[in-house]
Amino acid sequence: MSRNVITIMKKEFARFFGDKRLLFTSILMPGIMIYVMYTFIGQGLMTQFTAQDDYVYRIHTVNLPESFSFLKEQDGISVEEDAPGDVETVKAMLEDQQADLLLVFPGQFDEAVADYDPATASGAAPDVEMYYNSVSTESQMAYSMMYEILDEYESSLANKFDVNANEGTDYDMATEKDSTAQIFSMMLPMLMMMFLFSGCVAVAPESIVGEKERGTIATMLVTPMRRSEHAIGKIISLSVIGLLSGLSSFVGTMLSLPQLMGGAADGMSAAVYSPVDYVLLLFVILSTVLVVIGGISVLSGLAKSVKEAGTMVTPLMILVMLISITAMFGSGAPEEPWWYLIPFYNSVQCMNGIFSFTMIPLNFAVTIVSNVVYALLMVVALTRIFDSEKIMYN
Repeated sequence: MSRNVITIMKKEFARFFGDKRLLFTSILMPGIMIYVMYTFIGQGLMTQFTAQDDYVYRIHTVNLPESFSFLKEQDGISVEEDAPGDVETVKAMLEDQQADLLLVFPGQFDEAVADYDPATASGAAPDVEMYYNSVSTESQMAYSMMYEILDEYESSLANKFDVNANEGTDYDMATEKDSTAQIFSMMLPMLMMMFLFSGCVAVAPESIVGEKERGTIATMLVTPMRRSEHAIGKIISLSVIGLLSGLSSFVGTMLSLPQLMGGAADGMSAAVYSPVDYVLLLFVILSTVLVVIGGISVLSGLAKSVKEAGTMVTPLMILVMLISITAMFGSGAPEEPWWYLIPFYNSVQCMNGIFSFTMIPLNFAVTIVSNVVYALLMVVALTRIFDSEKIMYN
């Protein structure tokens, strides 16, 4: 690396790391804000879709049979027996969310169940009516809980064989590694691309078109330095800064993901990934940042102001966001190498393969090489822009 490239990099690092406010807002704040935001969102979702641990479900019953008298002794359930004439009153209570569930058993329920023969299907089967309010989370949970109890009771009446009867045996063969890979491979590639792009777009336009607006870049261009060295120094230094911002967001996401996903994340841990997986991911991130910074730098070099650069970068941002969600569809990362020649898509699918433990070494190599090539092309394009006085001084 030439002395001039290092000089440009030192200048950019001094400008960025010397500004404490810029350092905090670009690197530290993204990770902190994401952690706080995702944690609050996860807690809000858990509150919205689950009842409190000490909540007592208010269940009203009509013609409660002896076979279900055990409900009165259940913890967390308040059972009140009502007369058949009170059904409409309890329904009104459900509408006002003053009750959670209404169970209406037919008269002589136990006798009717004993007399009913499903083989001959003579007569109608005894029907238990359950009324609830789907707007109320507690009412929905009470309905699901009682439906499961009734279903188990119905199955026990004609129990000819058991399924998974041994409660001490874990019949689920999915491992912690499998559950983690399934969730991470769907969500993290999209989130990583969003964070990397947002980190890059926060620093690149100001460094290039911002200097053009202030007139400082003209002074740099008249120095005895090749324009290619200037472009390489800009892209490398901005890539390092964008990478730090993206990694901060990534760490915040990893720490907050269990809170965001609630119970679905109980068996999820990033510890299932080896150091090799993290090294592979780091190379993919580095090469992706080079392409993102290169694209934003070229667009910023063509713009006349920071505001115009933001407008020109928006379509690229939308394209990257659309490509990033492809990790959530399909049956995993594609195996054909030519898919990994497509910029941005190759990075998304490469991350998908790493997180799902299905990465093919050839596809990883194609991704890294193609991204480096695209970054070099961006350096050439930015050099041509720096060489054009019409663009740089207009």
